[in-house]
Amino acid sequence: MSQTKAPKVRATLFCILVGVVLAMVAVVTDHWAVLSPEVEHHNATCEAAHFGLWRICIKRIVMTDSKDKTCGPISLPGEKNCSYFRHFNPGETSEIFEVTTQKEYSISAAAIAVFSLGFIIMGTSCALLSFRKKRDYLLRPASMFYAFAGLCIFVSVEVTRQSVKRMIDSEHTVWIEYYYSWSFACACSAFILLFLGGLALLLFSLPRMPQNPWESCMDAEPEH
Repeated sequence: MSQTKAPKVRATLFCILVGVVLAMVAVVTDHWAVLSPEVEHHNATCEAAHFGLWRICIKRIVMTDSKDKTCGPISLPGEKNCSYFRHFNPGETSEIFEVTTQKEYSISAAAIAVFSLGFIIMGTSCALLSFRKKRDYLLRPASMFYAFAGLCIFVSVEVTRQSVKRMIDSEHTVWIEYYYSWSFACACSAFILLFLGGLALLLFSLPRMPQNPWESCMDAEPEH
């Protein structure tokens, strides 16, 4: 690899590393979305919920001086109870998601996120081998794996977004408001860094194209 390309490749890999960390955080945490029911009376106890790809947490909050008709914010103190989705762990109880979400949406979002982690592992393996064995051509499959991982994260984000939208619109739910939380933001950031970083890494790892009519690709620097 030429000396001019090496700093660009290192900077791109650093951005991809940040994307990998954000993707891992998004997949394992449960703050993708926060759901709030309507509160009709002050000094009443309401149940707000936040969930991720694997489990949901219900928090009982006592509303006192709030003038809003929604439960929350979720940061208020209260009794918290978390459980994994029933279709992932039959021994756990998660009645709310049994009724208010589409099982297919939840399973699809989680499965696609797992595929993303698989692409990340394969891309990282190729990147490490390219430096350890001095084989720059392995950066090309690594870049494609990272780009595919970013696309999978995007699809998982979109599936989750559609699931939340259908929950709010459903007549069988008590939720009237929602907002996306920090896990969702991590997933969106991971998509941008992994997808764009993968494309940039592919561009930087390609051999130098001929710059003059009398040159050919055979004149490019040999790869180790």
